[in-house]
Amino acid sequence: MNPATREKLMGVSVATLCSALFKRGLRNQTIQDVRPVQPKGRNMVGPAFTLRYMPAREDRNAMNVFRNPKHPQRLAIETCPDGAVLVMDSRKDPRAASAGDILITRLMMRGGAGVVTDGGFRDAMTIGGLDIPAYHHRPSSPTNLTLHEAIDINVPIGCGDVAVFPGDIMVGDDDSVIVIPAEIADEIADEAVEMTAYEDFVTERVKQGHTIIGLYPATDESNLTLFAEWRKVNGR
Repeated sequence: MNPATREKLMGVSVATLCSALFKRGLRNQTIQDVRPVQPKGRNMVGPAFTLRYMPAREDRNAMNVFRNPKHPQRLAIETCPDGAVLVMDSRKDPRAASAGDILITRLMMRGGAGVVTDGGFRDAMTIGGLDIPAYHHRPSSPTNLTLHEAIDINVPIGCGDVAVFPGDIMVGDDDSVIVIPAEIADEIADEAVEMTAYEDFVTERVKQGHTIIGLYPATDESNLTLFAEWRKVNGR
């Protein structure tokens, strides 16, 4: 992805991105019921690389399937590109894990920008301590084979009721994760930076005791004049 876009998205919130996408009629881009395993205090940003799970069938999902070097779960970890976010469709079912700490450690060491599942992680406390942003529904100790079969890599998926296409831009903060269609990521990043600057100005004014009426949104033109002056002073 565009490095300048990545840098801009590192400094904006998922909430702000939601508003920017809403203005374009995109109302369902926030992955539902998924949260940080452990907050990192920094954003996760990167293009989506996907893994799709389907319901497991007992005759296909014995432990020995992991001996296959082309097993889709293992292959996804070993082929996810540097700087990408691995996004897993676990059918919103956290009763069995999507992955564990060894696989996520390997993803981190290969340069993955983050990992997202609408299921759960085993060894979640260990994953939370890794230096890679990770998002899931809840901890889940049973192996993925219990309920899930990894079946497809880098195809369109659903994750937390959101359509995710390979290459879509994933952004996560300490609240949640959002999916930005790749073709509008640059313009959304630009708009979100502008929105964030104004929101920071508004927050400062509100803390000084000013009313939000005419300020948020800026229906009073005098606030735009004050904002322009604030930007100059603050280098924004």
